[in-house]
Amino acid sequence: MTTLELSLSPDLSPGSWLAVCEEARLIPGRGVAALLPDGRQAAVFRDRSGRTYAIDNRDPFTGAQVLSRGLVGSTGGRAFVASPLLKQRFDLETGRCLDDEGVAVAVYPVRTTAK
Repeated sequence: MTTLELSLSPDLSPGSWLAVCEEARLIPGRGVAALLPDGRQAAVFRDRSGRTYAIDNRDPFTGAQVLSRGLVGSTGGRAFVASPLLKQRFDLETGRCLDDEGVAVAVYPVRTTAK
């Protein structure tokens, strides 16, 4: 079994990794929401090439926890998720809004571990 984990710390310290789900449960092109220990949520995705991403689940334009339900696509070779509410697109690697460069969401490093 392979587990998907995300880091809650930018320095990737050993104690910062949180198990989210079995990697096989991620369906390419669809997101899942993960509740973090501090009450925030992360939106976790696998793109069609098999790469995994985790960003903040909160849509900064509406405040709703909905990005995990967004549409996954790509533009210029970059994977993004479009908010299901107002359709702004967020780069899954950087968190930057592709439609408003002054807005971004947090990005969480991800890894898989065999157990």
